[in-house]
Amino acid sequence: MAQNFRHSEILTIAREAGKVTVEGLASHFNVTAQTIRRDLAELCDVGQLTRVHGGAMIPSGVIALGYEDRRSLASVEKDEIARMVAEQIPDGVSIFMNIGTTTEAVARALLKHRNLMVITNNLNVANILATSPNSEVIVAGGILRRADGALVGDVTAEFIGQFKVDYAIIGSAAVDPDGSLLDYDFREVRVAQAIIKNARKSYLVADHTKFKMAAPVRIASLADLNGFFTDITPPKSIAQLCADNDVFIRTVENFARGR
Repeated sequence: MAQNFRHSEILTIAREAGKVTVEGLASHFNVTAQTIRRDLAELCDVGQLTRVHGGAMIPSGVIALGYEDRRSLASVEKDEIARMVAEQIPDGVSIFMNIGTTTEAVARALLKHRNLMVITNNLNVANILATSPNSEVIVAGGILRRADGALVGDVTAEFIGQFKVDYAIIGSAAVDPDGSLLDYDFREVRVAQAIIKNARKSYLVADHTKFKMAAPVRIASLADLNGFFTDITPPKSIAQLCADNDVFIRTVENFARGR
């Protein structure tokens, strides 16, 4: 039981930090380094971590985390980001919302808004907003990705192209140090690109863990968007890119101090 608990918490720490060390984990759990090495060896053997000198890290970013893992990762921060975004969205507007557990948090935060039109390729977003009598929800067609309720592919991208909306709320799997927004599935990326193209204002919603993730397919650059909502001040290279391209940044830490 204790071992299973450690394994789960080790994976949580690794996802948030990108890497774990034997020394750090031994101190954290108050166990021997030998015990931690055994834990890491077992996690590496099943592919959940990759060995590096002195510890282990999340494997190369070519496969997405499971949906429930993504939902639970930084869940408090996602909810705080969502509340911040909701305060910036007025009643009576049209919105694109793409795939992502953070966009789902935004959907929950928008439940009290009135007269919204929401177009989404995220069945989870649609189900959340379906509980509100104050929003019209339009679900894009396409190929259903059962793992997370995503609708993806050329049909979905073409459907999105029929609209011109006020706001796009975009999530991504990773944010590269050069400001690139990254994801895993090129079919999903095509949809996200169509959403950005057909929105008057596009906002990225991403918590701090996305700065440490990697994924192989590029959606766009942060420079192509209008705003970035996150929980903490982003790395300097990203902050500078946003400043150079008039992309505003809103962070939960600053938002909380200003209230």
